[in-house]
Amino acid sequence: MNFENQIICGDAREILFQLPLCSVDLVVTSPPYDNLRDYKGYSFDFENIIKGLKNVLKTGGVIVWIVGDATIKGSETGTSFRQALYFMELGFNLHDTMIYQKFGCPFPETNRYYPQFEYMFIFSKGKPKNVNLLKDRKNKRAGERFDGSTDRQPDGTTKPMSFNKTGREPIVKEYGVRWNIWQYQGQRVKGHPAPFPLQLAIDHIKSWSNEGDLILDPMCGSGTTCLAAKQLNRRFIGIEISKEYCMVAEKRLKDV
Repeated sequence: MNFENQIICGDAREILFQLPLCSVDLVVTSPPYDNLRDYKGYSFDFENIIKGLKNVLKTGGVIVWIVGDATIKGSETGTSFRQALYFMELGFNLHDTMIYQKFGCPFPETNRYYPQFEYMFIFSKGKPKNVNLLKDRKNKRAGERFDGSTDRQPDGTTKPMSFNKTGREPIVKEYGVRWNIWQYQGQRVKGHPAPFPLQLAIDHIKSWSNEGDLILDPMCGSGTTCLAAKQLNRRFIGIEISKEYCMVAEKRLKDV
């Protein structure tokens, strides 16, 4: 059965084991966590979903896992860290720990600093196959020569930096690779309580895949990952347990 370029309405724990082994290049998803989201009464079994993702992901494939923590009875749950450690127990590499920084805080608390971010854990099955780092950070010192020309060694001595051996002038480029904290304005999608920004999905798909690759979101909600994949000439599969959210996702894809 061909699952490509469609939203599958069903339980990801079951659907993932129906997909071909080692067929997916990239996963971009934001699972429901703790009690922060009303998810139509459905439970979230992240252990079996992660096992299913390991089966379908290609060697060299990447999983972008966007998650946060609730504060319950005065304590953050730490769910994000437990999930990250479980990925590593199953043999995934924690390639990068990134931050999705939001604008503002709609429900600030009175006894702690205002929460403004979620984690974006980047897991890889072995060494990442596709790494297309975005280079759109404007360098304030573009055109200048690097100040430092030596590397400090553990014993305190210095040696010339590698670029000095090439004979080329070490000039700061106009644009550099992004920092691993990405800031986005929140996005609203009619019919879904917590979509992540479309641009966030676009940027990760650009970073960790190439045109024609297969992108998966096993908890696709309003279909943002699938929408971004379609716009970027990637194949996609979305899995969603809620029929209502499947309808929202299919409408968004149809409207493109």
